[in-house]
Amino acid sequence: MINVSGYGLKGRVVASNTFPSGFKVEGFADDADPLDSPDFTAADTASALNGDLVVWSRAAGIEVAFNVIPTSEDDVNLSALLEANRVGKNKKGARDVIKITTTYPSGAVVNYSNGVIISGSLIPAVGSNGRIKTRQYRFRFEQVNKSGETGQEI
Repeated sequence: MINVSGYGLKGRVVASNTFPSGFKVEGFADDADPLDSPDFTAADTASALNGDLVVWSRAAGIEVAFNVIPTSEDDVNLSALLEANRVGKNKKGARDVIKITTTYPSGAVVNYSNGVIISGSLIPAVGSNGRIKTRQYRFRFEQVNKSGETGQEI
């Protein structure tokens, strides 16, 4: 039997200037996917005038997102990282180079490197149910390395 449980997922974020010692991420949300990564597009296609398929490869960043419990320590740290890297009038961003390591309960480890934080909520939003909304922080990376990706027998 293969156990696909995500219970026990852990993350660690290191940002070159803002958090050089890093911080852990374990306070994942209950109402959104805790760790998400959209499908990666490795190639593109088109049809030529007479129907010939034309294909090409293209490089693209590898995206990953954390959805964390609002106002948790993880949220506070990720919000600080986003704010530090935001630029604006009379505000210079930190230009952090980010590394993330995620460790799965199966022992699989994914290391993301040469990345940046690309989006997140700057303020805690409140839903109509009176609950502070889950906060998502999205990153994009140049490299990803995986180890321990095998099915486990129970």
